[in-house]
Amino acid sequence: MSDTSGLAKRIDAEFSAVEERVKKFQVEQMEVQKQRQKRLEQLGQVFDQLRAVWGPRLEILTKKFGDRVKTTPRIVPSTREVTFNFESRSAKVCLKFSAFTDRDIQKVILSYDVEILPVLMRYKPHDEVEFPLNAVNQEAVAKWIDDRIVDFVRTYFSMGEDEIYLKDQMVEDPVVHIRFPKAAAAATLERQGQKFHFISEETRRDFEKQEGIGAR
Repeated sequence: MSDTSGLAKRIDAEFSAVEERVKKFQVEQMEVQKQRQKRLEQLGQVFDQLRAVWGPRLEILTKKFGDRVKTTPRIVPSTREVTFNFESRSAKVCLKFSAFTDRDIQKVILSYDVEILPVLMRYKPHDEVEFPLNAVNQEAVAKWIDDRIVDFVRTYFSMGEDEIYLKDQMVEDPVVHIRFPKAAAAATLERQGQKFHFISEETRRDFEKQEGIGAR
C-alpha cells in the first residue's frame, strides 16, 4: 500500500494557508473599518465647521420668504440635509440642500435640488460640488451656496412672471389648489355647466369622490 502521509500533510498545509488568509483578511478589514470610522468622525467635524458657513445663509433665505416657507432639517452621521417647502398658488415648490459623503468617506459633496410641480418652465433642477475630505475650501462653499440661493430666488420669481404672461389661460386644480395653464391640464370634468381642470388623473378621481359623482 502506498504511503498517504504526504497527501495528508499537503491537505493540512492547504487548510493552514486558508486559515492564515482568513486571519489576514480579518485584520485588514478591522484596519479598514478603523480608518473608516476615523474619517466618519472627521466628516462630522467638517460638517460642524461648515455649519457656520451654510447656517446663516439658509437662515437669510428662510427669513426673506417668511411664512411662505417651511423648513425640515435632517441630520445623520454621514448626511446633513434641509428641505424648504414653499407655498405658492402656481405650483408646489421644494428646495433641498444636502451635504454628504461618498461610499469610502473620501469626499464632501454638496447638492442642490429643486422640484416644481407642475413643470411649466425650464429651470435648473440639480447641481453639486465636491471637495476632498481633507481640503474643504470654505470660501468656495460659501460662494457655491450663495450662487445656488440666488439661482433659486430667480427661478421662484420667474414663476410669477410666467403667470402674468399666461394670466388669461390660468386655471386652478380644485383639489390641490395649484394654478397652471389651461393647456397643461391632464384631465377635465364638466359639472352643472362648469368645467374643472386637473393637474393629474389622480386629482380628478379625488374630486369625483369628494363630490360623490361617477367618472365621466
